[in-house]
Amino acid sequence: MSLLGKIKSTMGLLKEVDLKKLAAINEKIDLKQAMDALGDLDDRQLKGLMKMLTSKAKKGQHQLPPIDGDFYNLDLKLSSAQRDLQMKVRNFMEDEIRPLVNDHWNRAKFPMEIIPKFAKLNITGVPYEGYGCPNMPFLMEGIIAQEIARVDVSISTFFGVHSGLAMGSIYLCGSEEQKQEWLPKMQKLEKIGAFGLTEPNVGSAVSQGMETTCKFDGENWVLNGQKKWIGNATFADVIIIWAKDVDSKRVKGFLVRKENPGFEAEKIEDKMALRIVQNALITLTDCKVPESDRLQNANSFKDTAKVLKMTRAGVAWQAVGCARGAYESALKYTKKREQFGRPIASYQLIQNHLVEMLSNLTAMQTMVFRLSEMQDQDILTDEHASLAKVYCSMRTRDVVSRAREVLGGNGILLEHDVARFVADAEAIYSYEGTKEINSLIVGRAITGYSAFVN
Repeated sequence: MSLLGKIKSTMGLLKEVDLKKLAAINEKIDLKQAMDALGDLDDRQLKGLMKMLTSKAKKGQHQLPPIDGDFYNLDLKLSSAQRDLQMKVRNFMEDEIRPLVNDHWNRAKFPMEIIPKFAKLNITGVPYEGYGCPNMPFLMEGIIAQEIARVDVSISTFFGVHSGLAMGSIYLCGSEEQKQEWLPKMQKLEKIGAFGLTEPNVGSAVSQGMETTCKFDGENWVLNGQKKWIGNATFADVIIIWAKDVDSKRVKGFLVRKENPGFEAEKIEDKMALRIVQNALITLTDCKVPESDRLQNANSFKDTAKVLKMTRAGVAWQAVGCARGAYESALKYTKKREQFGRPIASYQLIQNHLVEMLSNLTAMQTMVFRLSEMQDQDILTDEHASLAKVYCSMRTRDVVSRAREVLGGNGILLEHDVARFVADAEAIYSYEGTKEINSLIVGRAITGYSAFVN
């Protein structure tokens, strides 16, 4: 090429080059050195370099997928109204609860100011008919439990104890007068409920070894004993207390009001999990309860078991929410955290952990979705609920462990949320029936043999 041709070619290049961009690049790298390096490349190397540069420049190439733990799009099975409610709860949890949970978890305090805000959601007593309750499918109760636990398991536990165990006991075992007195106010969260079954010396064997007693003195029922790990009990207005009748040896249920003489609730301190939940040790000392406050349709532990069967599905959903919160928090972190000049989400070992977590989560979600469908079809059995509780609580442990692992040292800090999920998963693993007890319930169903100690 002649000198004139080279000048024309150079002038043409200068017209196409953005001089501002060129100057900006020159501030970051040595352009002369870069030109010399490019000149040493052969045709194959130049083509490869241009392919890499142009592919990176394609629009949307680096637009990362959204963080969403519902990989199989189970949300699409919900109606538009159900989906709207799900998102209403999610937005509430993100806007009102997430900003305060780590502080309250760290201080082991319950944010009482959220109760009126919760009431406005109108989600209390979701599956119950009448008394101001929404009368929606059990599936929605599960969806709501998941959404609350996705942000914080403690708040989900508060809600489950009140709406599920306490209101459920009254709904299933109370007289019409008792339902009319308590359920409308509890639905509006004007009155808060708790559920007292577990005892200091008896947990899994409470059906046969209950130590709390009740005796009718001709005028009142007199209750004596202790209950332990009773969520909400430090501030609840009514506590469902289960006690064994000294005379008949049958388990009965009682509506114990916080002002009843002989009732005392002492907060349990120094917990490593569910620190926002106000668990209490309840002591009943000649606590007098009138006959009108005895649950009229609770005449044996079988009636207690009806309540537990109804709520156990919700605990399985709660485990799913905990796992989903941990997974989504971990995925978000890996996309932002960089090591060796790249987001750690781009490394094979991290992606393997994320896929293992998502696999567990997706299996859990499909299981509890079907579980709630069976509950709505009234074909749910104890063993169905127990299997879900066993599997989901085990798999949640695995998910939160992997979430903590991909965060490295930051996984033990509250600011990244995963540490809270790791701790709270341990509580889910134990309450509403341990893994061992629920396994024996399922084992009895599939073998025909009871392995429980008589």
